Amino acid sequence: MSGFRVVEAGPLSLLQDGGRHGWQHLGVSSCGPLDPHAAAWANRLLGNPWGTALLEIALGGVVLECVGDCWVALCGADLPISVDGESRPNWSRFLVRAGQRLELGFARSGQRAYLAVPGGLRAEPVLGSVACQVREGLGGLHGDGRPLQAGDRLGGAAGDFLRAASVPWPFVPDYRQPKALCVLPADGVSQAVLEHFIGRPWRLSPQSDRMGARLQGEPMHLPPSEWSQGVANGAIQIPPDGQPIILQADRQTMGGYPVLGWLHPLDAGRLAQTPAHGELRFVVGELARAQAELRAFYRFFGRLVQAM
Repeated sequence: MSGFRVVEAGPLSLLQDGGRHGWQHLGVSSCGPLDPHAAAWANRLLGNPWGTALLEIALGGVVLECVGDCWVALCGADLPISVDGESRPNWSRFLVRAGQRLELGFARSGQRAYLAVPGGLRAEPVLGSVACQVREGLGGLHGDGRPLQAGDRLGGAAGDFLRAASVPWPFVPDYRQPKALCVLPADGVSQAVLEHFIGRPWRLSPQSDRMGARLQGEPMHLPPSEWSQGVANGAIQIPPDGQPIILQADRQTMGGYPVLGWLHPLDAGRLAQTPAHGELRFVVGELARAQAELRAFYRFFGRLVQAM
């Protein structure tokens, strides 16, 4: 059997897959990786289909002992990677032999790394997914939403590749370079409100989590919502304190705060890789262009593209 024994689990390491879909009407969020771009590349390097179960590692600090020869792929945050003390490149696949230790240091830039194995990490699905949702106690290795812990076993196939490989450099983001994130405005939002949001920098609050990215800056206000409504990934809510919240993978499924717009889905990864107190800037995007870009992304990574 191939796989790893967890020696050190890091601050927050979670099993994730394509998400837990079809349950939002019952209040169950979809989950999935916060950075779909890095997760998709980790799986692609190993020939895994879209949404294959992998490990989302927040900040780093993970040590794994290989219990059987296993190919792995790592993409995402820039962190030191070594096998028995020998450095390995990020955004790459490489072989780890039985008995060797794979060590991931703490991130120098970015916040989350994704570790994939051939065929995906093995766990029993809960409501059709192994995605770990700590708040609701769903998914993960044991089905109860627990993050990875020392002593856990990560099982997967060994894989059979002729050589190591890396993601082509144009597709590897530099998380040290700030990039304006694209916003798709909601109908009825005034130009003045929109210009307030995009016309100044914001800071990412350390109170952010997988449920939502909280922004800090000059307060803004929208007319109060009269009823609760369904919300999607990337919805930008304006609560009474005027500090925007961008909903992420573990969001609630309904919300009563007014919505300014939505973050472009392909910018979710840049948001997820922003450190606490990091600066964020926004630009206005165009819906048709965003849809075309998202379809192209899904096609490249082999996800079924449905009508949008």
